[in-house]
Amino acid sequence: MIIARHLTKRYDHTTALDDVSFVIEAGEAVALWGANGAGKTTTLRCLLGVQGFEGELTVNGIQVSQNGKAARAAIGYVPQEAAFYDMTVLETLHFYARLKKVIAQRVHDVLDQVQLTAHSSKRVNMLSGGMKQRLALAVALLADPPVLVLDEPTANLDVKAQRDFIHTVQTLNRAGKTIVFSSHRLDEVIALGSRVLVLAEGKLILECLPHELAEKLGLHRWLRIWVSEQRKDDTLKLLDEQGYTFMPNGRSVYVQVSLGGKIAPLRSLELASIPVEDFDLIDGELVLQGDSHD
Repeated sequence: MIIARHLTKRYDHTTALDDVSFVIEAGEAVALWGANGAGKTTTLRCLLGVQGFEGELTVNGIQVSQNGKAARAAIGYVPQEAAFYDMTVLETLHFYARLKKVIAQRVHDVLDQVQLTAHSSKRVNMLSGGMKQRLALAVALLADPPVLVLDEPTANLDVKAQRDFIHTVQTLNRAGKTIVFSSHRLDEVIALGSRVLVLAEGKLILECLPHELAEKLGLHRWLRIWVSEQRKDDTLKLLDEQGYTFMPNGRSVYVQVSLGGKIAPLRSLELASIPVEDFDLIDGELVLQGDSHD
């Protein structure tokens, strides 16, 4: 479905992609993993044909450098955070359906696919972050493309919205869509991916299965715990006394745990009669989202 040969992108004296080659088969779900600046977004922009590059790149049998418009037609793209006009969900999808020249019935089909039918009359600015991201996915699905490209699709979502979005994409992949996505969350990579391409400083340094990634890269596992504001100081004191590595973040705290010890901090808080409001397990690079995402 996607073939990249010696893909290279240079900006003046900086090489964003350096002789990267890979093949993605139809029906695969392939994750791009790497730190900021590793080349993930540049790779996705090349796939979309919105950025010049050296080397060869084909999508669904179409040479991207020669026919970028046709290659883009084979791809549905979901950015990290989509921007929409102030219309209802239904009006928004009909607007994009006209742009993509697809029949009106597709609007109702994709609303069902992303579980937004019940919210079709809501204005976009009234949607939660998770619903906006599902709307972006619905727009990407309108023309029924064989490939979906997702750029950090759950980075700005809360825990439940992340899980709902991942479940929807899993369903699409099982139905035959080829998925290419970038992520900094190992749990997301394991849930969605069938293979991982690891980029570093523009080079493809590793290809592996998702469950092999943590061991091969020596990644940490973090438990994010939400407690009440009144008990946060007690929580930090307890974690410090027990020797945990931790980082406060707004109303939550990230605690570094071993692969087999993710429950231990929760048990310690329970024994100290500190109620836990919610928790989430995060593998890999820790990206603090700030107070607004608590």
